[in-house]
Amino acid sequence: MPDPSDRTADVVIIGAGQAGLAVAYHLGRRGLALGTDVLVLDRGPGPGGAWQHRWESLTLGGTHHLHDLPGMAETGLSFASAPGDVPARALVPSYYSTYEERHGIDVVRPVTVTSVTRDGDGYTVSAAPGSVLDRVRARVVVSATGTWTSPRVPFVPGRESFQGRQLTTAEFTSADELAGLRVAVVGGGTSALTFLDEVGDVADEVLWFTRRPPTFHDEEVELSPERGRVAVAIQDDAARAGRPLPSIVSVTGLPRSALVRRLEAAGRLSRLPMFAQMTADGVVTRDGPAIALDAVIWATGFRPEIAHLRPLGVVNEAGGIVVEDGRVPAEPGLFLAGYGPQASTLSSNRAARVTAKAISDLLGR
Repeated sequence: MPDPSDRTADVVIIGAGQAGLAVAYHLGRRGLALGTDVLVLDRGPGPGGAWQHRWESLTLGGTHHLHDLPGMAETGLSFASAPGDVPARALVPSYYSTYEERHGIDVVRPVTVTSVTRDGDGYTVSAAPGSVLDRVRARVVVSATGTWTSPRVPFVPGRESFQGRQLTTAEFTSADELAGLRVAVVGGGTSALTFLDEVGDVADEVLWFTRRPPTFHDEEVELSPERGRVAVAIQDDAARAGRPLPSIVSVTGLPRSALVRRLEAAGRLSRLPMFAQMTADGVVTRDGPAIALDAVIWATGFRPEIAHLRPLGVVNEAGGIVVEDGRVPAEPGLFLAGYGPQASTLSSNRAARVTAKAISDLLGR
């Protein structure tokens, strides 16, 4: 008898965040049966992708604009009209759950994928112990694993000797845990600004360190078309060359939003150059003086989660992977969704339609 923990499918999608669900939706529209022809695997305990793991105080009103999934209008829901004061980690999973149910996307969870390997003319997707299945064999694999599980922490001499708390954006839960402490926020993106705002209200002191001076612009929170095109082009060039993906904020800068204006008014945007090293009780600046700290928040971004693709030999020594229009040229049956130029919710939605067509053509469906 076949092992019930083994499955077969034409397409396996790894990840049920925005990119994975969008590809599944378009494959369904092309006539592939979701749940049999197409299996969607997700490591999370429930719907919502990475949103279900974000900190309690984060709301849609305080984050980047979240575009609707394709076909979301059919659910009667839209992020455009969603309440801006409800925790995102509750609201987004609720909307995603309704979306999955309405469009018949029966996500298999929890499944933590550990490797994708070649298997004849297809692939074997293997999962970690504790997952609800062991492996799936498929002709096509779509990796839509995002970045949340792979925070980027820069190398700093002495970091392991620091005796205070260190936490990444993914590990941040509440500013209250840092009340009364001397805290450093490291990073030049929106998350870093959010931590300066929230932690600054309760900490004894909060300092902001960045590797380069931040650039603010007077556009709205949404990028201008031109700035957006430049950001996408730079990401696309890196993906096609197999280079590690650059930080978006280094290209786009930061909008002078209500958050930025509030921080300016509170005197919390006095940025310090990145410190040279860490000690047991703080950091040493490049000019020499030491600064005592109790905690460091590494709001330094994320890397794409592509470790499960290493057995295929497509991940290079620099940690990059060659991706052209969502496809890996070295592996005709391997697609990446939400990677590089597709990272925003708008671009991932647009790319999902193209990816679904390419998969349908490959399968002859």
